[in-house]
Amino acid sequence: MNNYELALVVNAKIDDEARTQTVESVKELITRFGGSITNVDEWGKRKLAYEIQKMREGYYYFIQFDSDANAPREIEDRLRIMENVIRYLCIRLDA
Repeated sequence: MNNYELALVVNAKIDDEARTQTVESVKELITRFGGSITNVDEWGKRKLAYEIQKMREGYYYFIQFDSDANAPREIEDRLRIMENVIRYLCIRLDA
């Protein structure tokens, strides 16, 4: 099992319920592919470094999880097509 951190930027123009649903569906993806979530940090609404899809702000989330080596690629494949996810990055944390 490896330790990973998923950085997630969610659309700031959607309502709170839709944003919560988006984050919950990402957590479900992690558990579906054999991961176990260890920590979730919500940084809240922040200004983006540059404009993305005519948006200047986004909600930042950092989700730490443990899983095998194949899970991050599967998760990223699903994140790529989610409408409310602006950007994402999954990195492996050192032990």
